[in-house]
Amino acid sequence: MAAGLSRGRPCPCEWIVYERLLVTDAIKLVGFDGDDTLWHSEAYYQAAYADFEAIVGEYVDLRELALRQRLLTVERANLALFGYGAKGMALSMVEAAIRVTEERISAHDLHRIVELGKQVLRHPVELLEGVREAVEAVAADYPLVLVTKGDLFHQERKVLLSGLSEVFERIEIVSEKDPETYAAVLARSGVKAEEFVMIGNSLRSDVAPVLALGGRAIHIPYPLLWLHEAEADFEPEPERMAELAAAAEVPDQLRVWRQRGLFRHPARVGSGG
Repeated sequence: MAAGLSRGRPCPCEWIVYERLLVTDAIKLVGFDGDDTLWHSEAYYQAAYADFEAIVGEYVDLRELALRQRLLTVERANLALFGYGAKGMALSMVEAAIRVTEERISAHDLHRIVELGKQVLRHPVELLEGVREAVEAVAADYPLVLVTKGDLFHQERKVLLSGLSEVFERIEIVSEKDPETYAAVLARSGVKAEEFVMIGNSLRSDVAPVLALGGRAIHIPYPLLWLHEAEADFEPEPERMAELAAAAEVPDQLRVWRQRGLFRHPARVGSGG
């Protein structure tokens, strides 16, 4: 017999056994945000804001008026009444315009502002690069839920035109994205928070509330972000959160978490000799 270990004798080293996680630690549901995660959205709102400033600028000196911040204040005050989306934006623009012009704005220009909201509601639905392939790849391994926030009719239209509706087992159009809303979504899906991963562009809406529940989240920043969404008060948790550059990276990140979930808690059980 060649020099070395004798046949039938154990290796003179410690053996390491990896314990599998409980089933409750596995990923059982993956959620995707819609606006600026799957399809472009904020650019159309930003264009509307620029046109709004041009209209109001015919009445007041914009250099002396923080119009964008004034509008944001009105929008926030109206969220509980109008909700999120283009309709609430347009109504808030009308209210802000009347205020800052001290009611001097004409009916014609108010109509122009209303038309800005209609233009946003009619905007084309264009998927972000690599989104379709990434979503389909994830759907091959996990059940998917779309969790999108905003006006019901507008979101339904975007879901339909996206061509992705058949990939999702559930589509949840919600009025707010907070821990209570996500908890309700998970309850309807029969999934625990620790079994859920949410993917989106907003730390405030897609990441913080899911981490608060004990779930995991993937943040994919978008170049444009509404000021309201830019404010997020939470502590990042590297073990349960990842930041990626594009949707194409999502399948690999889920594989990493899956591997960590399947092989974890190393326990040394003895040594040979």
